[in-house]
Amino acid sequence: MQQQILLVDPNTQWTDKLAAFLSENSFTVIITSSAEEAMKIFHQSYPCMVIMELNLPNGSGEMFCKWIRANQTADVSIIMVTEKNHVEDKINGLTIGADDYLTKPVYLEELLAHMHAVLRRTGLFCQKIIHNGLCIKPRKGEVYLNGAPIQLTKHEFMLLYYLMDHPNQIISREALIEQLYPNIEKEIFERSIDAHIKKLRAKIEVDRKQPKRIVTVRGEGYKYIPDE
Repeated sequence: MQQQILLVDPNTQWTDKLAAFLSENSFTVIITSSAEEAMKIFHQSYPCMVIMELNLPNGSGEMFCKWIRANQTADVSIIMVTEKNHVEDKINGLTIGADDYLTKPVYLEELLAHMHAVLRRTGLFCQKIIHNGLCIKPRKGEVYLNGAPIQLTKHEFMLLYYLMDHPNQIISREALIEQLYPNIEKEIFERSIDAHIKKLRAKIEVDRKQPKRIVTVRGEGYKYIPDE
């Protein structure tokens, strides 16, 4: 599972070069140039790591870092890669929530090594699955929709995780029963799956009567559609 990186920097020459390098090293990269735009897309992308410049238009990088920590405490790693090179800037950056602080220019290979070190140290080799604002965190047992937590039962969580982990695949009711009730000897009826799906749709769909995420494939089962 590729880890998603949010790259926030107005220098397009740098971001294009870095994004290409990170993609070659199995990361998924989203690029934005301002703190304002980064905040808008943050709860759609749920990144595992933010790499950011502090000199940002329409809001400082320091402000964005504080905003992340206020909204996603310890749930995302932050590396500041910036032109601000004074000791006071570094101390402040680390104090307000950065996990690492590098000054430009920096070698791409060096940055990659720092990224791996931060992810190891923070334990955030995250296993999030993110589709269009819906985020499931299997390690934590948490689900978020556009930044807001969604409360699911155990079976609803297992069902959603399995479907999101197999996007665009038709999953039969029999297969879902095996996932939800692997060690149950008594017979589980297919309508139990339908009931779980109905309740799950009520929590994650805009219109549960016209679902866009979990769709019914008549006579075969269900399919999770990543993008609405």
